[in-house]
Amino acid sequence: MPVSTISRRRILTGLAAMPVAAPALAATRPDLCVLTPQAVEGPFYFDPALQRADITEGRPGVRLRLALQVVDANGCVPVAGARVDVWHADALGWYSGYAGQGDGRDSSTVGQTFLRGTQVTDAGGDVGFGTLYPGWYAGRTPHVHFKVILGQAQVLTGQCYFPDALSEFIYREVAPYSGRGRVRDTSNRTDGVLAASGGGFASFVNIREDEQGYLATLVIGIDPAARPAADGRRGPPPGPPPGPPPGGMPPRGGARSLGPLVPGVK
Repeated sequence: MPVSTISRRRILTGLAAMPVAAPALAATRPDLCVLTPQAVEGPFYFDPALQRADITEGRPGVRLRLALQVVDANGCVPVAGARVDVWHADALGWYSGYAGQGDGRDSSTVGQTFLRGTQVTDAGGDVGFGTLYPGWYAGRTPHVHFKVILGQAQVLTGQCYFPDALSEFIYREVAPYSGRGRVRDTSNRTDGVLAASGGGFASFVNIREDEQGYLATLVIGIDPAARPAADGRRGPPPGPPPGPPPGGMPPRGGARSLGPLVPGVK
């Protein structure tokens, strides 16, 4: 069903009904302990050597708490002492640390480290990051990148995804996401990276509203003996953005608004 035809009531009901898998549940929920799909690293990873929980650095956007648990998918056992790196785009679709950012690929964030951080899992396999709802950029649906490293071995590189209906509302109605003058050109259904990794439920966060914004949770199932392939980890280098879809970019606003889904926004 197209996002534009879903009523506000149905969206809110659907989000409320999504099972928010508190990370500690994985140990007693074998159905959650599946291998998380590998995904390309992409062109915008670097390690800023920042072990921290809050990665926002004052960047504007909808607050998001990201709770992750790393488990051994072979026995559903939490993995302690694993390093977890996360990184993602800001509300305008910009990554920190690189030139060629923005819709025109004409802005630079070289020397900046926003929306990047590292934590080490505790005895329950848990880490948590205070961040922002990720923005979109041309050719990709919104996502957060993550790596899991055990010792010196990188055992998983993945990406996690968000409900299209919620993304649609935030991008149209909430500043600064809504100030770009265009809307995203790629949904979960049409994202090639998501499709290449299998597109299954194991790549999607469970999400609900909380008192500050949103709480998103994901159980990351790993094979501790896995090693990444020598190729295919980074994906293509950045280049010019793809052209608009047939008929041009749809205008902002209009009849497709889904109503207030963001806490504190009327």
